[in-house]
Amino acid sequence: MPKALVINAHHPSDFSSGRLNRTLAEKASKFLEEKNYELRHTDMLQDWDTPTELEKHQWADVVFLQSPVNWMCVPWRFKQYMDDVYSAGMAGQLCDGDGRSRSDSSKQYGSGGTLAGTRYMMSLTLNAPAEAFDDPDQFLFQGKSIDDLFFPMHMNFRFFAMEPLPTFACFDVLKNPNIESDFQRFHEHLSTHF
Repeated sequence: MPKALVINAHHPSDFSSGRLNRTLAEKASKFLEEKNYELRHTDMLQDWDTPTELEKHQWADVVFLQSPVNWMCVPWRFKQYMDDVYSAGMAGQLCDGDGRSRSDSSKQYGSGGTLAGTRYMMSLTLNAPAEAFDDPDQFLFQGKSIDDLFFPMHMNFRFFAMEPLPTFACFDVLKNPNIESDFQRFHEHLSTHF
């Protein structure tokens, strides 16, 4: 039976209650369960135990990250989780340091990951419209894609030797939401990649 860790990175604030991210994480869980995945969950609403979280990552065949885009990155609470859990995982649970040694520091930096064969998928919600991406004439992103924006997150997972599945995104969720269409696209995205 395949195994999946579903992480809801949203932490409610005065700005957003997190209902959309919670719903997407629940939909992903239901979909994976129907595909006979064994599931474990992590939610930023709850405190975490670092050894347990490391074990969940080692256990999973797939890590599914549901996150809003806050100031071009993940929310602060998930960043805190990464600083706690992922830093602790450098002792061998997620990676063997940075892959180099003092005797040979010329080895490929970041090549010490211990989760080879583990896949990950990011599902993101953001206020920016889809048109803001992949268009060099757009002011802010200047032709960059959503994966360019989340390149640091991709590198965090690559640091552990994890392999990416295509990113999903719900765009323009505050000013021009199209949630039912997003849910349909989400189901199609999951169906294509699982």
